[in-house]
Amino acid sequence: MEKVKCLIIGGGPAGYTAAIYASRAALSPVLYEGLEPGGQLTTTTVVENFPGFENGVDANELMNSMRAQAVRLGADIRRGCINGIDLSGRPFKVNIDTGDEIEAEAVIIATGATAKYLGLPSEQKFRGLGVSACATCDGFFYRKKDVAVVGGGDTACEEATYLAGLCRKVYLIVRRDVLRASVAMQERVKNTENIEILWNCNTQEVLGDESGVTGARLLRKDGEVFDIKIDGFFLAIGHHPVSEMFAKWVRTDENGYIVTDGRSSETNVPGVFAAGDVQDPHYRQAITAAASGCRAALDAEKFLKR
Repeated sequence: MEKVKCLIIGGGPAGYTAAIYASRAALSPVLYEGLEPGGQLTTTTVVENFPGFENGVDANELMNSMRAQAVRLGADIRRGCINGIDLSGRPFKVNIDTGDEIEAEAVIIATGATAKYLGLPSEQKFRGLGVSACATCDGFFYRKKDVAVVGGGDTACEEATYLAGLCRKVYLIVRRDVLRASVAMQERVKNTENIEILWNCNTQEVLGDESGVTGARLLRKDGEVFDIKIDGFFLAIGHHPVSEMFAKWVRTDENGYIVTDGRSSETNVPGVFAAGDVQDPHYRQAITAAASGCRAALDAEKFLKR
């Protein structure tokens, strides 16, 4: 059985940054990237809001650079998935899909969260070509254009009002006749002139061509089918943190996000830390995920020294 000081689970901005800092702290980290090396960021194209890149940076290029930096500093980054884990006592026992077993003195969970989609084939077809689950990430590309946001909660209203400051027109597609958002957010949406709420509507299909999204086909509750012309289609119906494997031992909130102790990355299990979107239901940005990966590595270093 292989024994490691620090095991990092997940290969997005949080995991790679944790690997960089853990390597510099001589923790000899081993990182398993999982099914989606690079994380959710690789589903977008150009990242405009990551500091240090005046003209933006290709998302895959950014993730590849983070990975290469971690490897150069000594991180052992491996392709593969965690099949099972036992956090009941240290050293923590981990089973890999290759059949290998690992004992780890500290574990950093950086498995991220996946955006919820409607499940439409056309939605997947245009993912990254006009379909997005992050207005903050991709809204800039739709300045003075028409877009749609799907959802009726606080997140959808926040996304819609954010996009309204950039776009010519924002359709808010709501499947019911009321918004689930807080009263304050509802008022903000209703008082924003370039937001039009489409009540009692479900999306049947995202329309587009080789250049990307051109519209959406909607079905109203009364049976009416109609199309809207848009350049961007934003999902705001929630995220699903990838935390199920750890929930037997690690405390999570009602939505499955791992709960950490105050401003640290410490979980309720000594020696287990969480970083990135798996513990962040609020910001979900590459830069905040990277920052939390830094904190997790520093916290792990202090723990192992103790």
